[in-house]
Amino acid sequence: MTTADSTIKTPEDLFAAFEAWGIKVTTHKHEAVFTVEESSKLDRKIPGAHTKNLFIRTKKGDKGNFYLVVMLQDKSLDLKAFAEQLSEGKFSFGSDKRLMAKLGLTPGSVTPFGVINPTAQDVQVILDADMMEHELLNYHPLINTMTTTIKNADFIKFLEKTGHSPKILKLPKR
Repeated sequence: MTTADSTIKTPEDLFAAFEAWGIKVTTHKHEAVFTVEESSKLDRKIPGAHTKNLFIRTKKGDKGNFYLVVMLQDKSLDLKAFAEQLSEGKFSFGSDKRLMAKLGLTPGSVTPFGVINPTAQDVQVILDADMMEHELLNYHPLINTMTTTIKNADFIKFLEKTGHSPKILKLPKR
C-alpha cells in the first residue's frame, strides 16, 4: 500500500506487530478480490470462517460516531434495527475518504486489522457473536491480495493491543 501518510500501516507493519505480540497467523496470497462474491471462490482453499466488514457512521457529519462491523460473510445486517440496538440515529456507509482517514484502507480491503492505524482510535469495533463462535477467522491483512487466518482469541488480543475494546453482539439480520 503506497500512501503519502507515513503513519498508515502496511501489511509488513501488521505482521511485525503480530510477531511482537506473540500472535500466530497464517497468510495466503491470492488475486485481488473486491467483493464477498469474489472472495467466496477462495473459501474452499482457506479454512475458517470467512467474513465481511462494514464501515458505517452516524449521520452527524464528521462529528458522528464511526463503527466497523465485522460479521460472517453470508449475513445481511439490518442497519435500522442495528441503529436501534446501539441507541443510535440513522447509519450511513463511510465514504472512501473517511475510510482512508480513519482506518488507512481503500474499498475492497476493509478489514478489522485497519484498527492498527493510530487514526482509528475513535472507531468502535462491533463483532458478530455468530462469527466469534468459530475458532479460525479470516481477514485481509490491510490489502485485498492476501487473506490472514487468526484464532478468535488472538483476534481479541490484537484488538485490545491496538486500544480497542470490541463489543460482541448478536447482530440483527435483514
